[in-house]
Amino acid sequence: MFDKFYTLFSNDIGIDLGTANTLVYLRDHGIVINEPSVVAVNQKTGTVVAIGTQAKQMLGRTPGHVVAIRPLVDGVISNFEVTEEMLAYLINKANKISKKSVRPRVVVGVPSGITSVEIRAVYDAARNAGAREVHIIEEPMAAAIGIKLPIKDPIGNMIIDIGGGTTDIAVISLGGIVRSKNLHIAGDRMNNDIINYVRDEFRVLIGERTAENVKIAIGSAIKGKESMEAVIRGRDLVTGLPREVIVTDSDIREAISASVSGLVESVKEVIETTPPEVLSDVMSRGIVLTGGGALLRGLDELLSHAIGVPVYVANDPLTAVARGAGIVLENMEEFKEVLIEHENDLPPR
Repeated sequence: MFDKFYTLFSNDIGIDLGTANTLVYLRDHGIVINEPSVVAVNQKTGTVVAIGTQAKQMLGRTPGHVVAIRPLVDGVISNFEVTEEMLAYLINKANKISKKSVRPRVVVGVPSGITSVEIRAVYDAARNAGAREVHIIEEPMAAAIGIKLPIKDPIGNMIIDIGGGTTDIAVISLGGIVRSKNLHIAGDRMNNDIINYVRDEFRVLIGERTAENVKIAIGSAIKGKESMEAVIRGRDLVTGLPREVIVTDSDIREAISASVSGLVESVKEVIETTPPEVLSDVMSRGIVLTGGGALLRGLDELLSHAIGVPVYVANDPLTAVARGAGIVLENMEEFKEVLIEHENDLPPR
């Protein structure tokens, strides 16, 4: 009886709790929220000024007493209270869309390989933010479900989920992760690479948003058919005055080359430790890229050439984890075994 009541009057919400962006899947509605994981806080009063898109627009532009905070670093919670505020905002926003009043059941995606204490932090933050029931799933597993890989079959599937703070490389078979590696080479690292390169080569200081925009506009892992260029504006480190410079796709490739090479080497490490039968499946089926980093031009081609295995970019790679969390919500009994923790298994508070 209670199950029927909750089905009728509560929400089921899937959350991709990312370092750069947080996506929310609402049952019967699909993905309803896609906002930056940024919270602006007034340090004088301790109150939250803005969350999500509004807060991101404030990055680098706030007065001294207002600080734009990214509460997740490398895929895990670094500021518990601010993460809780952000989750409460997202859950309330989803509740308004569905017009249901009972506290929701939530599935949250987290990076593979995080500690039980970090998992407890996610669980507590979601409960305190208003969730009735919280389930945790590893992001590469959620992404694989989201792009409809046959994860429950005795077949090897390999997925690389490149987010803002972390990259998850995982080999999946029979509903479990056979081999995985979590590394901090992802979108944010590449942004920092570009900031450092422009500072060293052009003696110009640029911000994180500018670096990300130029990466999206002209960034690539291999040389394309046509050269591209973009204008960036920053502060001249010599004169201290504003300055405008033109960067090319070749400059950006050089800037991020070390990070891309590190990513390739990590993929090789996972492949080297994968059991031969599973690896045989991966060689015939290929590797799938998900996450925002999958959109870097030529990355699939570079990986395929370096590893000797076909590499594909998933359809709509940015939303794969959120879609996977949604599928798990709608088929909870079927996917119960892929959830990594239950409340009773979590470490004490």
